[in-house]
Amino acid sequence: MGRFRRSQQLIANCYARRLSKLVHGTSRLALVPIRAGISKISRRSSRLQQNQFPRGFFTSPNRDTGSSGSSKGPPTIVPVAISGILGGLLIYSLYPGDELRQSIARQTEKGLNRTDDGSSSQAEETAWSAFANRFERFSNVTDIEWSTLSDRLVDMILPDWARALPSQIRKLQRELSMKDGSLANEIWSEAHDPYIHPEIRYSAKVRVSEDLCDEEKEFLARRKKIATAALAKYLGLNEKDVHPDDVPIIAICGSGGGLRALVAGTGSLLATQEDGLFDCITYTAGVSGSCWLQSLYNSTVTNRQFDRIVDHLKARIGVHFAYPPAAFSSVTSAPTSKLLLSSLVEKLRGDPRADFGLVDAYGILLAARLLVPKGELGVNDKDFKLSNQREYIKYGENPMPIYTAVRHEILDIANELSKSGVTSQGRAEEIAKKQAWFQWFELTPYEFFCEEFNAGIPTWALGRRFNDGEDVPPERSSFHLPELRMPIMMGIFGSAFCATLSHYYREIRPLVKSLAGFATIDEMIYGYNTDLEKVHPIDPAQIPNFTYKMEGKLRFTTPTTIYNNEYIQLMDAGMSNNLPLYPLLRPGRDIDIIVAFDASADVKTDNWLSVADGYARQRGVKGWPIGVGWPKKTDSAQEIDEKLESAQAKSAAEAETKVRQAQQGKGNDQADTRGKPPQPTAEPSTKAKHDISHPEDSDLGYCTIWVGSTEERSSTPPPPTKAMALTDDTLSWKLTEPNAGMTIVYLPFLANPKVEGVNPAESDYLSTWNFVYTPEQVDKVVALARANYAEGKDQVRRCVRAVYERKKKIREDHEAAVQREAHRRLVRLGIAGKLGEGDHFS
Repeated sequence: MGRFRRSQQLIANCYARRLSKLVHGTSRLALVPIRAGISKISRRSSRLQQNQFPRGFFTSPNRDTGSSGSSKGPPTIVPVAISGILGGLLIYSLYPGDELRQSIARQTEKGLNRTDDGSSSQAEETAWSAFANRFERFSNVTDIEWSTLSDRLVDMILPDWARALPSQIRKLQRELSMKDGSLANEIWSEAHDPYIHPEIRYSAKVRVSEDLCDEEKEFLARRKKIATAALAKYLGLNEKDVHPDDVPIIAICGSGGGLRALVAGTGSLLATQEDGLFDCITYTAGVSGSCWLQSLYNSTVTNRQFDRIVDHLKARIGVHFAYPPAAFSSVTSAPTSKLLLSSLVEKLRGDPRADFGLVDAYGILLAARLLVPKGELGVNDKDFKLSNQREYIKYGENPMPIYTAVRHEILDIANELSKSGVTSQGRAEEIAKKQAWFQWFELTPYEFFCEEFNAGIPTWALGRRFNDGEDVPPERSSFHLPELRMPIMMGIFGSAFCATLSHYYREIRPLVKSLAGFATIDEMIYGYNTDLEKVHPIDPAQIPNFTYKMEGKLRFTTPTTIYNNEYIQLMDAGMSNNLPLYPLLRPGRDIDIIVAFDASADVKTDNWLSVADGYARQRGVKGWPIGVGWPKKTDSAQEIDEKLESAQAKSAAEAETKVRQAQQGKGNDQADTRGKPPQPTAEPSTKAKHDISHPEDSDLGYCTIWVGSTEERSSTPPPPTKAMALTDDTLSWKLTEPNAGMTIVYLPFLANPKVEGVNPAESDYLSTWNFVYTPEQVDKVVALARANYAEGKDQVRRCVRAVYERKKKIREDHEAAVQREAHRRLVRLGIAGKLGEGDHFS
């Protein structure tokens, strides 16, 4: 048993150290200690940072580890699948014995370069050289002496594909060596070719403005003409009778949720395309898996046809993206290897201080499955840059995609202590806890923009370093770096695993509470939830910060800490809100109807629509239906009165504070809630699961519509605490009122008795963390999404018709008023009805 334990320790440590060294160079296992109980983990991690396992994965027990040959090697280590890495980490945490610490006692010293006079000096290690050295050490797994292992033992322990791993890793290492003839050298040479990368010839500056960029304004004008013809067809009208000003601006947004959101979103948008609605929309917006869907739609893989996306998914997501044979084949074989590894080479070779982390590797593997068609020969380099998607929208023929990511702003306690008026560590921690929030970044084919900064850069300048609003060339030459590739961005869009410890605990909390005797432990952990919200056990992706050294030039809402950071970390926007509503509320887009397809894990408990209420109040968004979302039956009469009173607050910030106090029953907490996700809730109740499985019994059905108001609020009559969902009887007249505001059409991903064998609340394969779907499962999920849309498509069409009629009436009333004013002017001049009198022709 002791030998087995020692073997498990060595296996766990080997995988943990090699993976961490390869990706980061230093261990990412060390977490910031939250309380005394966590300090042991921190001390253990710090010890790991000082050592590395001295031998390869496949080293024979008979091979000497030292030059003297006197040291005895550790037990034989056999490879396990990549999926076993997490298991190894768990084993390590359970069995951290002395033998493990002894096995990592030696540290290899490298990086010394000889100077001309023969002396040794420590060379400055760039991002690329650091990665190359780590990967060289990692590739030493091919040193195994296979002959020392019996064939029977190999057949019993190793899968067939594992035998080829050493040669595949060595081949990948050679391709990344930057030697003459290597793939990395070819990639870096082409990175300086303006015929391949036209953007490298141009400099970029930070655009500071509240307005949309000129390219988007031009797109809107052209899209209006396309949408006019599409709306006439959708509503059965004569195109000549439809005035462009009457056409509502419609946006479709898709939720996060990994492959579930990708597959379900494909089915939903396929249904809208078949129904004619999709041709009428101006924007699409996505989070996480819905961003992946947008990247597939705007690619040569599917040619803007959702039925082809379905076929593509059935062919490509039946294999896990990290399955070693498929993964190594993609990154070591032409033609996919160059396109996938360009993300790595250009990022690390072009920026000496760049970072290549787990999110970047994850994005490359994702792109290998999603951006590469079946057979791989049809892969197109145009699909690997987001700015190339402007080719599909330059004439307004398709809606403009909006991709999203967030940055977690966490204030530094040390900085708070240095400020006047902050006299204690506890006070500084309290301020830092209250003032943490998520900043939203949007990416379109035209611009990478943050509304909180009121600043952005061209999308083709992604990946460049900036200083004081201007890009910095990476070399002495006049050329810049190529645009940051789509695989890196796909990793950022779907990096839900970069969540805080609080998010992680929400996933496993139902299991912990269900275990006998663990209620006290749950209360103890949950009591530190505010601390857990500040810790990301896995680092988000890092990209250059375009606001670096721009103090005093950006909007007042820009945090001062960002000016001194040359890089920023971005992650999955679902950490803040799993529906990308915020970019659609940006001034200038003037969206009339938002159609929200919600395929979140628990659409009712999380209630993502209601999260946007605070944002709409803080930004002063007129027309947003305050109180939108799943109704709560637990509100008391007192809570309702407090919520009504919040509508009469003196400022948006005061209103937000009062609503939060009414909902949480807390005291005068003045914390800023910008970009914050909903507070962690208890696990879904039995009723919530029942509502998802049986929509006919739930508060909201397959299609629910709310409409806001553009009127200023007054005390008589008081506004309702919850926005009233429109019924068939109230739909038309409410939407056609002159003061009607933004319309929200909400279509959650619920079970449907018309489609058997798939239930979002019960089907295991619909988990956010599942990355394998069989063709049959894809068909079922798509069928369910299409069936759900069919339940509400008539209601959606009536909604669009009502908004169109309202805009038409407003325009006609305005034109009539202008004509009446012109007639009154003629009357005042005394020339009314006297045609030809008083003009210069008479």
